[in-house]
Amino acid sequence: MSERIRVLVVDDSALMRKLIPAILAREASIEVVGTAMDGAFALKKIEELKPDVVTLDLEMPRMDGMETLRLIMQRAPLPVILFSTHSKEGGYATFKALAIGAVDFLAKPKDAAAGRLDEIADRLIAKIKVAKRAAGRKLPPAVIQETSAPKKGVRAALPPRRVIAVGISTGGPNALQFVLSQIPADFQSAIVIVQHMPEGFTEMFAKRLDECCALEVHEARSGDLLLAGRVLICPGNRHIMVRNMPRGGMVVLSDGPPVNGHRPSADVLFHSVAQEFGLTAVGVLMTGMGDDGAEGLGAIKAAGGMTIAQSEDTCVVSGMPRAAILKGYASKIIPLDGLGSHLVSNYGGERGATDKVEKNEKLEKNDKNEKIEKTSVSSQRS
Repeated sequence: MSERIRVLVVDDSALMRKLIPAILAREASIEVVGTAMDGAFALKKIEELKPDVVTLDLEMPRMDGMETLRLIMQRAPLPVILFSTHSKEGGYATFKALAIGAVDFLAKPKDAAAGRLDEIADRLIAKIKVAKRAAGRKLPPAVIQETSAPKKGVRAALPPRRVIAVGISTGGPNALQFVLSQIPADFQSAIVIVQHMPEGFTEMFAKRLDECCALEVHEARSGDLLLAGRVLICPGNRHIMVRNMPRGGMVVLSDGPPVNGHRPSADVLFHSVAQEFGLTAVGVLMTGMGDDGAEGLGAIKAAGGMTIAQSEDTCVVSGMPRAAILKGYASKIIPLDGLGSHLVSNYGGERGATDKVEKNEKLEKNDKNEKIEKTSVSSQRS
């Protein structure tokens, strides 16, 4: 049997310090080695018990979760999962904590104080397993907006040169902030994003992204137009699709059943982008657990669009891009620190410039294929 995952539970609630270890005890591969009632005790217990993963409440007396997290990342970084109350203030704190270095987060159920944690038990266990595997992975540099962002100018509503669909999960908030902050306001394509995230968090996430990048970012609503320089984030617990209508491209939300265990699902978005936009579609599959988005990326490739996977070594969790890479669905594999510049250079400018780049890439690919064929024919003759 492989070594068990050692977990430290940090929460100021005595009830939570009993309930969380109780639900984790259901999983044989996890061992709760200790609990702490605040950050000061947590730091001492981390030194003493050497846990593999920490679950951390943000709202605690004496030393809160944010300061605790900062000190953990400064002294001896290890995977931290935020497990805190879902509120507007708590939501903004969660995204700030993710930027500091937390691996993932899970909102406590509204009736957690009544002892009801069963509904999130499986998700917490799964996140702890993923966090352990992510240990040692280098997170992208934080993009923390402490001051108010400069006011964005009014931009003409122009149709996009390309429709870029992004699928992303664990590690996504930091990765998306990192990539989008590198894209200028005059970007000529539209971006639609499926980020696996609970209902209620995506609106705050979109606002945070809007604050730290030059593009217009907001949570998508049915009927929103696909415009150059606009980024639409799919709401939690909804699916998002695109439609190519006479008045322009737009997004449509639905309450269809989960796909690959997810709602929203990257596969749902990718398949619709492939069907509606074909040659002008771009699919990007980034960090995340599982295989959501792999088949949809294949559909975009089959429709003549461009497909990109984030390189596995730059993912917090590489499951999603790896699934697409293994099936041969990724036309390009690009590290996280190169994704922003690649999107800008290939899909950010005027159509003529973009088409020229893609035309040259296709010509190079055809030349290589012709050389391989000629070599094969020469070998057969000899």
